[in-house]
Amino acid sequence: MASPALVAVIGSGPAGIYAAEALVKQTGGDVRVDVFDRLPTPYGLVRYGVAPDHTSIKSIARYLQRVLEDPAVRFFGCVELGRDLTRADLLDCYDAVIYATGAMVDRHMRIPGEDLPGSIAATDFVNWYCGHPDAADHEFDLSVEEVAVVGVGNVAVDVVRILAKTAAELRDTDVPEQVIEALSRSRVERIHMIGRRGPAQAKFTTKEARELGELPNASIHVSPADMDLDPASAALAESDRHVRGNIKALSAWTGEPAPGRARHIDVRFWRAPAEILGTGRVEGLRLEKTRPDGSGRVTGTGEYETLPVGMVLRSVGYQSVPLDGVPFDERSRIVPNDGGRVLGPDGAPVPREYVAGWVKRGPSGVVGTNKSDAAETVRNLLEDLAGTRPAPKRTIEELLESRGLPVVTYADWLNLDAAEIALARTLERGERVKLARWEAMTSACRGGG
Repeated sequence: MASPALVAVIGSGPAGIYAAEALVKQTGGDVRVDVFDRLPTPYGLVRYGVAPDHTSIKSIARYLQRVLEDPAVRFFGCVELGRDLTRADLLDCYDAVIYATGAMVDRHMRIPGEDLPGSIAATDFVNWYCGHPDAADHEFDLSVEEVAVVGVGNVAVDVVRILAKTAAELRDTDVPEQVIEALSRSRVERIHMIGRRGPAQAKFTTKEARELGELPNASIHVSPADMDLDPASAALAESDRHVRGNIKALSAWTGEPAPGRARHIDVRFWRAPAEILGTGRVEGLRLEKTRPDGSGRVTGTGEYETLPVGMVLRSVGYQSVPLDGVPFDERSRIVPNDGGRVLGPDGAPVPREYVAGWVKRGPSGVVGTNKSDAAETVRNLLEDLAGTRPAPKRTIEELLESRGLPVVTYADWLNLDAAEIALARTLERGERVKLARWEAMTSACRGGG
């Protein structure tokens, strides 16, 4: 009788955990899956990307938790590919490897002034308010009165909403205490959300858009001129329910903004960032007005305006980063693959290596999209592993012990989970308050509270 397949999954976000679930289901449990993450915490973007006030989406973690509690699945936290383990190490210990490392690096706008202090990748700001340990000690100058958020996707809307809310409104969420304290000192009064194309091309969901109009502390406005639709956009609004919903939500904000609000949101379409201005730090953002060129793209009009902002948050898309030794397409910013099978430079499948999630297909879809994506990868993996296979050269336990790596187990993570719940009770705040600093997190994992 063949021994259970041994599979390593690199990344414990939704894509990685859905891959582990698919492996268990498609083999009837005749498998052992080890899920690795460089962080001491599982769940990836569900923990560190979903906005803290979106509790219904964050509840997906409870589903993912059940996968990690399956006897066939193990969690190895604080183990990083390229630092602690190599690609060769994994192939020595496992029958197959699935890379599910996501796409969490911001794209650049490639304009002058982008590197000025105060010009910030939106992911850095999101990581900060979501309690990511890499961003725990980041500081953002919230003493400025005006901020520009470049982008009109859901992440941009999340960032605008967090800036527009009061600290008191976020107190019952899992936002780290030091973030609550910083937000309580915010002097931001005006937030500009900027899209280079028109309202019909906005990528945010209608639900996210409507939430902006329901903020009790902030008014919102869209210029009626920005809502003018060219023929192609009008046709899109007619045929696409999502676009139609967005247009309806945005049109409701073209009148006079609600009076008496401490903060104001301006949604600006048909404007492309041309230059970030400032001497030593951000002092303004120069925008060029755009218009449709008839091919689905936009072109500059030569008309400019300048916003007197003190901070620019860039939310213009994400991209994956190369993995040590794994083939990578620099143009598409994904691991080249066919149905999840990693492809080498010659276009042929690389034996025993697979991808799932954003590193497979690019940053598209919602959390649930990763489930069918992972299932496809696992079907191909199991088809390739059918029949006889050589025994691994060594066990992962031997390798980790030989290197003295302080691995965080699932039981250790549960200690951290309990510590965050206890902290919320102590601070009289919601269901949990995240620990964000590495030292506090690892201490809690070891039962240190």
